[in-house]
Amino acid sequence: MSQQAHASVLLPEVLAALGDVSGKLVVDGTFGAGGYSRAILSRGAHVIAFDRDARVKPYVDALKGEFPDRFQWVNRCFSEMKEGLADLGHDTCDAIVLDIGVSSMQLDEAERGFSFMRDGPLDMRMSTEGRSAADIVNEDDKDDIAHIIWLYGEEHKSRGVAAAIVKRRNEVPFERTLDLAEVVERALGGRRGAPVHPATRTFQALRIAVNDELGELERALDVSEALLTPDGVLAVVTFHSLEDRIVKNFFNERAGKVSSGSRYAPHKVEAKQSVYTLVTPKAVQAGEAETAVNPRARSAKLRAVRRTSAPLVSSVFPLKKARS
Repeated sequence: MSQQAHASVLLPEVLAALGDVSGKLVVDGTFGAGGYSRAILSRGAHVIAFDRDARVKPYVDALKGEFPDRFQWVNRCFSEMKEGLADLGHDTCDAIVLDIGVSSMQLDEAERGFSFMRDGPLDMRMSTEGRSAADIVNEDDKDDIAHIIWLYGEEHKSRGVAAAIVKRRNEVPFERTLDLAEVVERALGGRRGAPVHPATRTFQALRIAVNDELGELERALDVSEALLTPDGVLAVVTFHSLEDRIVKNFFNERAGKVSSGSRYAPHKVEAKQSVYTLVTPKAVQAGEAETAVNPRARSAKLRAVRRTSAPLVSSVFPLKKARS
């Protein structure tokens, strides 16, 4: 794949939010093809990167060759940063970067089963463990499938899509991505000139459910608060409203602001001191120049906070888990 295909979204803005990282320990929680790690290493930092997808190994090896003394990789979910750092002898870090969601690399590989535009096995797992998307659509009952598509895809016609899926699987089980995409497209009445493919929301929902993406994000936000040293920065790039809502509400509450409230918002927590100060009072979005060369950047939002010296505050996320 080309370097451009794996361009890290909002990279200059992320680097600006981090500030001077020379000599500091930075965690790249979502390594992917290594774009953020490379840029941060080039600015003199030590980087420990996390990725549950073992297929990023070629990119890992390339960076290890360039920065043998300042780069390490941990094959774990980013919600397990605390354990991963402890294994390497660290209990804190100076900054954390998270690029949430599926990578362009994964979307480009048809055999991973993430894309409704490329034919491949209906998998969608970022690792090789757990249930696949095919398991969900072939085994779960209609109400559970509809619940997943509504909750994680915000698809208003989720019941109709679920009914079409169940009807088709009773004849022939789903195995391929384009097969499912065609069934969803017919259930929603076809494209009819729509700029967004009708299967977009359903595929997003299945991917989030398969990988527990929102749960991963919530756990990572909690653990980041405990890992960051005072003045440490947490920068998070999200790509759809569900992720951004979680990050926005969590940051606002930890910075002493009132949450706007939503079904994905953390409970209101009363803190004696703010755990974070906002580095980005509003979400930072890509400019026209970046979106022109990298369409994926259009939906990206960056939010960043700086850790204060305030003590930790416990929180419980009331996120409704998809039934399985």
